[in-house]
Amino acid sequence: MNDASILLVDDEQAILQLLETVLLKEGFTKIDKVRTAEAAIQACEAKPYDVIVLDVMLPNMSGIEACPFIRRATDAPILFLSARSSDFDKLTGFAVGGDDYVTKPFNPLEIVARIKSLLRRTGKPTAEVAAPGNIYSFGRFQVNETAAELIVEGQQVPCPSLVFQLLLFLCKHPNRLFTKTELYERVWGGNSLSDDNTIMVHIHRIRERIEVDPSKPEYIVNVRGLGYKLVKKEQGFEY
Repeated sequence: MNDASILLVDDEQAILQLLETVLLKEGFTKIDKVRTAEAAIQACEAKPYDVIVLDVMLPNMSGIEACPFIRRATDAPILFLSARSSDFDKLTGFAVGGDDYVTKPFNPLEIVARIKSLLRRTGKPTAEVAAPGNIYSFGRFQVNETAAELIVEGQQVPCPSLVFQLLLFLCKHPNRLFTKTELYERVWGGNSLSDDNTIMVHIHRIRERIEVDPSKPEYIVNVRGLGYKLVKKEQGFEY
């Protein structure tokens, strides 16, 4: 459970509901939702928030226009959401007091990742502290099993469920070679039926996240004709 307080501001109920659902799944429970800039200003004047997700295109008063008023009430990080993606629009958002800017359409998991990043910058804990045995560190990246987070060079990287589960399984068995069939059975929990493509696609997605150069992998190594293994580098490895 996360005790960070979040204010969601968007005139589209579907977006508010989507973000709330994803945030709840990530352990955030203190979530307020409003649909106008005026209501956002009033909410910030009434109580403190740790992060504010603010839509730009709001009725009557835009998020850009509301931001200076919100800034008078709080120093909480503001994440702008907008269908406008030009550099001018982004710079305008930062100029009026925004801390981050995401364009629509967006992946809700990216919003969660950015919220957590903003919380880390302000020193607000983003999750309960995991037991030492639940954190796997490989120097460049860390996998937190308890928080279901992948951190690469200090930044949280969004990771789909099965991609994360495959990476976590490999982290728990460093330097051990697994065939594609074994990986499928251990992670997917069924007979692979020679579905090599599924494993290859998910290995590629892991490499895109953890490798410096995915075309020249240093961590997820393919032993041709045999399978894959996650290479354990002695320096900086602990779990």
